[in-house]
This record gives sequence, structure tokens and C-alpha cells, in this order.
Amino acid sequence: MKPAKLAGDKGYRYDWIDDYLMDGRIEPVIPSKSNEDCDTRPVEFDTSWYRRRSVVEQLIGCLNERRRVATRYEKLASRYPLMVKLAMAARYRRQFAPEGCQIGGFSNRSSISSRIEK
Repeated sequence: MKPAKLAGDKGYRYDWIDDYLMDGRIEPVIPSKSNEDCDTRPVEFDTSWYRRRSVVEQLIGCLNERRRVATRYEKLASRYPLMVKLAMAARYRRQFAPEGCQIGGFSNRSSISSRIEK
């Protein structure tokens, strides 16, 4: 399965990359450089799709904050997706749960280790 569109930053803005992607029937979503004429490009830049790229980058950055996920600490490949899910659940809890909210017996700002010590 190949993508319908491919997003990249200005560093990937070359005519040969546009040609290669369009030969493979993939629409490039790459902004033009500041010293380049936008009207000479064979494909129009889609700003709404380019904004979606930042969401993916922020998600990857969020996951890389967790050392266990970033370094692939797990030896078994079947456990790695579980660690990604746990990292996302912790991020969701930290970002969206109200202050002092009880989730699963733990408050929003308490850690599991402090709960075990009690």
C-alpha cells in the first residue's frame, strides 16, 4: 500500500523529488523555498495536509520523551506496541485529566512508586 500524499519540509523541495513522487502517483506536499517561484511548480501546495504533518511530528516527539520507547528497550517486538500505548496513555492522563483526578486509584500527579511505598 503506497501513500496518496507525502509531506516534507523545505529541505526536500527539489524538482527531481517532485518528479519521482508524481511518477509513482504520489502527490508531494512540500512547501516552496523562499527564493523560488511557486507558480512554476507542477503541483499546488496543500496547506491543510501540511498542517497534519506537524501533528505527526509532535506525536513522535512526545513518544521520544519516554526513554524506554525511544531506545526500544523491549527485547520482544510484541511488547513494543504495548509500551507505545502506555506512553500515550500517560501523556493523555498528564495533559487532559484534571488536577487531583483519581484514575485507577492514582491521582493525576502521584507516581506509582510513591503509591507502592505507602
